[in-house]
Amino acid sequence: MSDLVNPYESPESAAVPVKPLVSQGSLTETMLIYLKGASPWLRLVGILGFVGSGLIILWGIALLAIVPSVGEDWFQVLEIEQFSSFLGATFGGSMAIFTIGGAVLLFIPSLFAYRFGEKIRSFLRTGTDQDLELAFKNNKSFWKFVGILSIIELAFIPLLIIAGIIIAVAVALA
Repeated sequence: MSDLVNPYESPESAAVPVKPLVSQGSLTETMLIYLKGASPWLRLVGILGFVGSGLIILWGIALLAIVPSVGEDWFQVLEIEQFSSFLGATFGGSMAIFTIGGAVLLFIPSLFAYRFGEKIRSFLRTGTDQDLELAFKNNKSFWKFVGILSIIELAFIPLLIIAGIIIAVAVALA
């Protein structure tokens, strides 16, 4: 056997340079029309998200005021009177925290969508590459945030199924 050939080395392929996906030219007229059409809708979705976040935060603050007293009444009906004020306050506070947290989770993608639309609008006025780059940076951030949030939500599904089974068995046995 020859010393020049190693039967254990990995196979080699010819190195072919990767061709860029887009040419170095400018955007076509059709691309600009699509961007111009998307910009107002992106800004509208962003503004609606801001308004929705604000309303949800107001609802969370209202929960802080309303739910502890109502929760106290619920726990008195369940004949847990000695803990009713504590449980009512805890229940109201946790509901408010989850509600306000949800508002924050709505605000972040709304901000990215609004910025994307605003930078497209700015690019169409100025034509600078920097505005277009910032627009697509916000688009990437939007989808990255939505993707991560979706993965987190999918991770909770098995936990909710298990909790549902446990609760159903506990109710059936009681």
